Amino acid sequence: MPFKVLTAEMSHETNSFSLQETDEQAFRNRYVLMGAEAIAERGQANTELAGFLDAGRVHGWNVNHVLSAAAGPSGKVRRKTFNWLCDPIISVIKQHAFDGLLFGLHGAMDLDFCEDGEGEFLSRIRNVVGEKMPIAITLDPHANVSNKMCALADIMVSFKTYPHIDMRDTGRHAGEILQRTMAGEIQPHTILVSRPMLEEVNGGRTDIGPMIERIASARAYEEEADVFAVSINAGFASADVARIGPTVLVTGQGDFSAHTAFAETIADDIWNRRFEVLNDYLSVEETADIAATYVANEGPLVIADYADNPGAGGYGDSTELLRALLEAGVRNACFGPMVDGAVAKALHTADISERVHIELGGKTDPSFGGGPLYVEGELVSISDGYFTGDGSMIHGLRGSFGPSAVLRVDDIEILVVTIARQILDLQQFKAFDIDPQNKRVVALKSMQHFRAAFEPIAGQVIVCDSGALCTPRYNRLPYRNVPRPIFPLDPIQI
Repeated sequence: MPFKVLTAEMSHETNSFSLQETDEQAFRNRYVLMGAEAIAERGQANTELAGFLDAGRVHGWNVNHVLSAAAGPSGKVRRKTFNWLCDPIISVIKQHAFDGLLFGLHGAMDLDFCEDGEGEFLSRIRNVVGEKMPIAITLDPHANVSNKMCALADIMVSFKTYPHIDMRDTGRHAGEILQRTMAGEIQPHTILVSRPMLEEVNGGRTDIGPMIERIASARAYEEEADVFAVSINAGFASADVARIGPTVLVTGQGDFSAHTAFAETIADDIWNRRFEVLNDYLSVEETADIAATYVANEGPLVIADYADNPGAGGYGDSTELLRALLEAGVRNACFGPMVDGAVAKALHTADISERVHIELGGKTDPSFGGGPLYVEGELVSISDGYFTGDGSMIHGLRGSFGPSAVLRVDDIEILVVTIARQILDLQQFKAFDIDPQNKRVVALKSMQHFRAAFEPIAGQVIVCDSGALCTPRYNRLPYRNVPRPIFPLDPIQI
């Protein structure tokens, strides 16, 4: 008889310092897809779900996919919203008999009544299925993993790339371990080791730096007979939670003292290399000076506003970088996104080519990233904000910025949007008739994911700290719940 497997995806990365609580509409703004609709939208793309289905096809599973839901990173998820997500999954589990459960989670969800969202979710599931049902989960490597999660999920597999381009592979990997578990071939459990840090010092980037060697070691250890997955999580520093920080997970069986010893070597390396920072975080003035004199012989200058990354809970409406670029007279440039739904709505009432005077951005919390800019510009275009990715991260997946407009101020085309999303695909400009490849300067809001699509077209890449909510200057953030002492907030030795 084929194994019966329930699958679901539920993802949120919670920025504890965000003023914007996460409600049902926040999930609907990204995606909430039920059953067959989710499979049609995500089942052949670079998603965890596609990997689950790959494993299911190979092994002839009877798959019941309940839902796929995600909200953009923001503040704590409300209890009512969390219940709304969990209830359909639990309802299906109660109605049918399953041999295994396979969930695509994030690992850094914080609730308004509990700081360990994934732990709470898994606890609710265990209360229904008991201790013997095998549960496998996938995680984003920016998970803040708790001991509770390890106790409740038998199998844990994180992406091994940042920018994340191996979601489907990770889903397939978790599915293969689940298959062996359901068949009675193995009895996996997951152990965790950590270090007292807010995050791995470079956020876990795997394109350069020490994570390349660590991932190679993880893959080599996975070749051992009783080792099924090794996950190295950088952690998520914008979470004010007790479980914060980098973790190394080993999902395996047998000699767990050996597995723990291996994990400790990786964790030691993360700690010992905590001062080896790869990014140079430029001020907005330094960034603008470079942009003003840049010569685009081999491609545009790509500027990443690290601190206002909507992909980590930044509001996306920081104005400091745009202000500096305008004051420096930067020419033939594009900038995006600028999240300002009120301005986007107003621009939809104007005529194309009309010159408008607006108060742009900086409205959510001017203390992080600057207040509104008063600008005069020409309305270039308006749209519903939809785009379909064609890069390695979101190829074929449809997304939306909500009602959007392109406003040209001096010689900078600004993508004004309603829904905050980080830039990680060229189509997030091209869909709005902005061609980043033919710009001299491309300024975008992202930390690392942009590199997958934009480094190949760039002549130079620089990273800016605009002082917005995701600033790497962590001493600006009011941490209250993280364990102390902790690096880099405190001088500590271990």
